[in-house]
Amino acid sequence: MPSSHCHVYHLVQARLWEQVAATEGIYFPPTYETDGFVHGTANTQKLLSVANHFYRDIPGRWCCLRMTVESLGRTGVETVFEGTAPVGDIQPGFEGAGDELFPHIYGGIRPAAVLQVHAVTRAADGTFLAVAGVTD
Repeated sequence: MPSSHCHVYHLVQARLWEQVAATEGIYFPPTYETDGFVHGTANTQKLLSVANHFYRDIPGRWCCLRMTVESLGRTGVETVFEGTAPVGDIQPGFEGAGDELFPHIYGGIRPAAVLQVHAVTRAADGTFLAVAGVTD
């Protein structure tokens, strides 16, 4: 894992995460079957760029899960840092997409792996503006 980044972040539709958290289930994003892993970001400076590139057109409340490679590993999943990859059918074309490796989580996310859930602020047009305690 890159030494300058100690956390792994995953943006998730709040309603989907709340359902999983209430049942202590396992979260798989809607594109998991197509992508083969859960997308993550370790660099907080790229978090909003990733959000606005891939998820801006998906309405509703969102939250951001903060984890570590270790906390994910304790729940039986592997995290591998790899080059950017499409999310579903959306190609990675955001600024800085090729500058670093991104954490890809090979397995679902269990609530036990999550250290903190952060609120996400969005504009009326869907633009992601901030992740509380992470980007502000």
